[in-house]
Amino acid sequence: MAVGHSVDPAGWRVILDEAKARVAGRFVRAEPRQTAGQFVEGLLSDVERKTCWSLAERAGHADPQAMQRLLRTAVWDADAVRDDVRDWLVEHLGHPDAVLVVDETGFLKKGVCSVGVQRQYAGTAGRVENSQVGVFLAYVTPATRAMIDRRLYLPETTWCDRPDRLAAAGVPEGEVWFATKPTLARQMITAALDAGVPAGWVTGDEVYGADPGLRADLEHRAIGYVLAVGCDRRVAVNDGRTLVRVDDLAERIPTSQWQLHSCGPGAKGPRDYLWAWITTATNQGEHRWLLIRRNRTTGELAFYLCWTPHPVPLHTLVRVAGSRWSIEELFQTGKGQVGLDHYQVRGWTGWHRHITLTMLALAVLTILAATAQQSDANPELIALTVPEIRRLLNVFVLAVSLPPAHTLRWSIWRRTSQARARRSHYQHRQAK
Repeated sequence: MAVGHSVDPAGWRVILDEAKARVAGRFVRAEPRQTAGQFVEGLLSDVERKTCWSLAERAGHADPQAMQRLLRTAVWDADAVRDDVRDWLVEHLGHPDAVLVVDETGFLKKGVCSVGVQRQYAGTAGRVENSQVGVFLAYVTPATRAMIDRRLYLPETTWCDRPDRLAAAGVPEGEVWFATKPTLARQMITAALDAGVPAGWVTGDEVYGADPGLRADLEHRAIGYVLAVGCDRRVAVNDGRTLVRVDDLAERIPTSQWQLHSCGPGAKGPRDYLWAWITTATNQGEHRWLLIRRNRTTGELAFYLCWTPHPVPLHTLVRVAGSRWSIEELFQTGKGQVGLDHYQVRGWTGWHRHITLTMLALAVLTILAATAQQSDANPELIALTVPEIRRLLNVFVLAVSLPPAHTLRWSIWRRTSQARARRSHYQHRQAK
């Protein structure tokens, strides 16, 4: 079999087995341990929908019960597995100048029973929809990016103030309270830094830049930040004597002060913008700036509050600001490649378990991509992308051959279950 030198099926199998072995100790019993490995391979497979039904069929199971038990009732700690995923990624990809990126993504849902669901803004749809919202933490280095933590956002009035709904969704009693999205971000950043994750920066959008507690936490830890803020934010100038809106400051900047910088590669080439920065404070042990980005075509402005314990050049702040797009790309990859949003569980435990195993599958692809980049020096080829790696992984490593009788048995099982559900639905509607 002739393949490019960056495609190493035997080495890829080693990394996949390493991922499963890394978390194997979190499963006391053999059955959930084996099922978890099959679940992760299923997430990486070319199965179109990564549901318990389809993953069980691919794994050769007679029904989805083992996969469903894994997400709902089996004994294992999803947070401990999450920590294993994070530590494994850092061992392979850790970099002292890495950026921690916080952002949220929506999961569109029907009905009112899924934990945390309500009508709320979902970036996935770009509008208010019936959805769940998860807040995530990404780890971005100059070479790659990875997902290392997650929190489910529980709205205050519709969930946290409703003990009956919390209990029905399996939210641990006395362990979970209302937390804003910036508070969830602070929890994840604190956990990562306490665990020794090497990082020099944090970035996030306006939701997080507006939180003074998050900025204070980072300054206390001497972690630099580049956090987006709204156009109505006021900053101190004239040695702190005057508060001025950031959009008013932008209008006063001479044309000669705007500098062209790329904040990273995009799908259509470098993401070039005009940038300006204004020093707002320079004291012993800290430096503050207002960073302004201007779109070269539309003139649209974006604003960032910046802080570091030491002076840095403009292009460093631009690089950190540009890192925020990495988490958007991770959301797209997670949903498009490993079924981040394909779950059909409604409860607290099931959500965290599915998302965590998805993060493990995504970590496999991330490490494979980083390894391929290191070994591939062919100037005639672009680096292996995550979708291409997953396609090749399915051909060379994950290919399975199931007998026709198994496929037919699953077709009968699915249609029988769907017929039963249809009858139940009709009966429910007729009873109204």
